Amino acid sequence: MATKVYIVYYSMYGHVEKLAEEIKKGAASVEGVEAKLWQVPETLSHEVLGKMSAPSKSDVPIISPNELAEADGLIFGFPTRFGMMAAQFKAFMDATGGLWRTQQLAGKPAGIFYSTGSQGGGQETTPLTAITQLVHHGMIFVPIGYTFGAGMFEMEKVKGGSPYGAGTFAGDGSRQPSELELEQAFHQGKYVAGIAKKLKGSA
Repeated sequence: MATKVYIVYYSMYGHVEKLAEEIKKGAASVEGVEAKLWQVPETLSHEVLGKMSAPSKSDVPIISPNELAEADGLIFGFPTRFGMMAAQFKAFMDATGGLWRTQQLAGKPAGIFYSTGSQGGGQETTPLTAITQLVHHGMIFVPIGYTFGAGMFEMEKVKGGSPYGAGTFAGDGSRQPSELELEQAFHQGKYVAGIAKKLKGSA
């Protein structure tokens, strides 16, 4: 039976979504793993999004809280808002009370990826503050550490991400994830999926 890895994200301008797509490829590269992309619901109106010049959402399906329980492994992605996860993703997590009461997510491995506007804008505080969501559900946080190798020590190029997980810098919105950032995202997907597969196999 396949190991299910869900990549669940919120993306306003597409930066997190690009990382998510690469993470899915990495997860799917692990034999016996079935990777699927999901978006969390938007909380802002079309009018407000239009004023913010946000593009239309992709056709990636919207997940409901209870569907999280189907996964053997989860990788959550979101942009930062003042050093913490965006409110849209927090609202989704706030709706998982039923899963919390029954601890249906306990023991599931979970990773985190993110996007920030600047180099000092939350590449570590965003995932760090998000860990509380995993802890209360009893999930196992899976950071990538320094398993990405030399890419973690890149100093000549601007590169998002940290030992917590893959990341990118959006800047004023015009910058897109770099090749190295996408490689790190692929690595994260493969790494977390491999751990999810091992945990399922030993259950």
